[in-house]
Amino acid sequence: MKDMHPLDLFKYCPKCGSASFVENDEKSKRCTDCGFVYYFNVSSATVAFILNEKEELLVCRRAKEPKLGTLDLAGGFADRFETGEEGVAREVMEETGLEVLEAKYQFSLPNTYLYSGFLVHTLDQFFLCRVKDNAALRAMDDVAESFWVPLNEVCPEGFGLDSVREGVKRFLKEHNITK
Repeated sequence: MKDMHPLDLFKYCPKCGSASFVENDEKSKRCTDCGFVYYFNVSSATVAFILNEKEELLVCRRAKEPKLGTLDLAGGFADRFETGEEGVAREVMEETGLEVLEAKYQFSLPNTYLYSGFLVHTLDQFFLCRVKDNAALRAMDDVAESFWVPLNEVCPEGFGLDSVREGVKRFLKEHNITK
């Protein structure tokens, strides 16, 4: 699936419905009937690093595919008209019940995410989040369980999504935690 370009799945012009929707360049398709050009751009996603007062990292276990049962961090796709900070706060609330008081941008990594048989290209934005009340923690939405792990016990290889695994490695390195 990774070898197929996502634009290969678009057979008809989304503006006029014509089947004359052809490759324009490596990032776009063009309709030869109405002239509409569609550019395939990445989707924006967010990931939360949340530490408690003991310097433990909040880790989640995925309740759904892709990578069902593997470790993850709270986060998800940003909605239209939403900033990265708003998106990460909403996703943290939806998945853990925790209210984000502050979200500080850390870094971003490119990723792919297989959703409903479609390979979504994402730009994952990582944030260090401070939350209101750790006691409100619940596993909700697409999270099977949530738990705190001491930073020196976090094992990046247990994280199923490529960018999250790489992000955890980078986060641990920046916090001088060696594995």
